[in-house]
Amino acid sequence: MNRRDFSKILSGAGLLPLLGSFETKANVLAEKTFSLNYAPHFGMFKNSAGENLIDQLKFMHEMGFRALEDNEMMERPIEMQTKIGETLAKLDMKMGVFVVKFDGFFDKSHMTTGKKEWTNKFLAACHQAVETSKRVNAKWMTVVPGNFTRELPMGIQTGNVIENLKRAAEIFEPHQVSMVLEPLSDNPDLFLRHSDQSFEICKAVGSTACKTLFDIYHMQRNEGNLIKMMEQCWDEIAYIQIGDNPGRKEPGTGEVNYGKIFDWLRKKNYQGVLGMEHGNSIAGKEGEQALIQAYRKADTAY
Repeated sequence: MNRRDFSKILSGAGLLPLLGSFETKANVLAEKTFSLNYAPHFGMFKNSAGENLIDQLKFMHEMGFRALEDNEMMERPIEMQTKIGETLAKLDMKMGVFVVKFDGFFDKSHMTTGKKEWTNKFLAACHQAVETSKRVNAKWMTVVPGNFTRELPMGIQTGNVIENLKRAAEIFEPHQVSMVLEPLSDNPDLFLRHSDQSFEICKAVGSTACKTLFDIYHMQRNEGNLIKMMEQCWDEIAYIQIGDNPGRKEPGTGEVNYGKIFDWLRKKNYQGVLGMEHGNSIAGKEGEQALIQAYRKADTAY
């Protein structure tokens, strides 16, 4: 008998309080699947599920989540990647993004310079990412073009980025997977910062293997007007990430109306993943329960 069935029996007998507050709350929160594919990451529920990654994945499923996001997947041992992939398949959960990582992928001018050595590093990482994607059945991989290079005009830098991405698309296309470009707000040196800029680059690459990751936290900081910008860039958006602003915590802790955004995405019939790329506003099990409750509230707000 699973925990949910046991809870229902005790409830009918008037004995539910004997389960304890956490067990009771967990079952109540897990009564139904969310309306959208919200994807927690490892560590988000470690106080409730323990340190074991597979146990954490199973807990996510029990709480109603049907996707996983793991930026660090490429860096995990192959054996763990395989085990995660097998568990996702058994639970009928989707794999969200992982990051195409290599030395300097984030804080160096690796695409904008046009230098062959940087292109070779990037393309080698793309080949490795394809193999990782097969183990976990991933369809999307995050790509960051890196920093500006101050020695070149913007048009030249943009052309260099497009050329790098075209070559990467040739690697991904045969495997029917896609890199998703992520505009970021972390620092002013980053080349890619706005959704319309990513839209323009994706159009220039002209491949199903090159799309946009619309991170709501970053885009609220950089440009605002979230629903309008998503609507205008929609043809090139393949993946969405969540994080309230300020603070980069769960929905309801900042200024973004996530209930309205989720309702808009349902009306758009969005079938993709929404990566929960944020922290917990409250520590411990209590915070993990509060996070689940925050998603229940936002998911049913409209």
